[in-house]
Amino acid sequence: MKQYVVDSFSEQVFGGNPAAVCIMEQWLPDDLMLRIAQENNLSETAFAVKQGEIYKLRWFTPGGEVDLCGHATLATAYTILNYVEPEAEQVVFTGLSGELIVKRKGELYEMDFPIYALQPQEITEDMVDAIGARPLEAYLGRDLLCVFDSEEFVRNMQPDMDKLKQIPGLLLHATAAGKDADCVSRSFGPKLKITEDPVCGSGHCHIAPYWAKRLDQQEILAYQASVRGGTLYCRMQGDRIAIAGKAALYSIAEISTGPSDPVQV
Repeated sequence: MKQYVVDSFSEQVFGGNPAAVCIMEQWLPDDLMLRIAQENNLSETAFAVKQGEIYKLRWFTPGGEVDLCGHATLATAYTILNYVEPEAEQVVFTGLSGELIVKRKGELYEMDFPIYALQPQEITEDMVDAIGARPLEAYLGRDLLCVFDSEEFVRNMQPDMDKLKQIPGLLLHATAAGKDADCVSRSFGPKLKITEDPVCGSGHCHIAPYWAKRLDQQEILAYQASVRGGTLYCRMQGDRIAIAGKAALYSIAEISTGPSDPVQV
């Protein structure tokens, strides 16, 4: 089975967020897809099967399946639009979060995603202890969003991964206003066996709407300040959000379940 590794939200390799992509003719067993994700040991491995004109898309972390992943969706669209259906200008996915459309726009790939509703959260001592500082505000959607007054703190924070497992939210997103972008952020997912997600697309379904409301603007330039780094171009569309980014191919490989047992799909 052919597997692509694509660096999403970056115009060159070794930046952004790497995702593995497998475009298949039929589904593998769930436990095998999880084992492939664990073997890859990337924050996400995407599996897609075309059904009619739409691709069914699933995302696996080393810790299990998730309901939405932005960078792996971008990586899958990049793979399809460049190596599977290069004549196409968009690809339509369906998954646990409903229909997702990705359009090619020059060097950018623009994704149409749902926005997570954010509920204000009480800032607890467990949060402060896990993060290492007291946020100005905290909100809960699928993930926990914590807002800080210092870009420098967000860039340099070193949260306690074990303690992060005890606070609300699937992931933790820490964000602050940026100097060279509207906002900066970092994302941590120890509950999914991800220490830090280098650039989290679905996280910006929390982060960008917060800053759009706070800054009273419909377009947000967001920078994920991980070691790899990545830029996301976000635009509010009512109860949905357009998130665009660049991508770069790192590798194409043939994978198998063992020396004498290649995966044939």
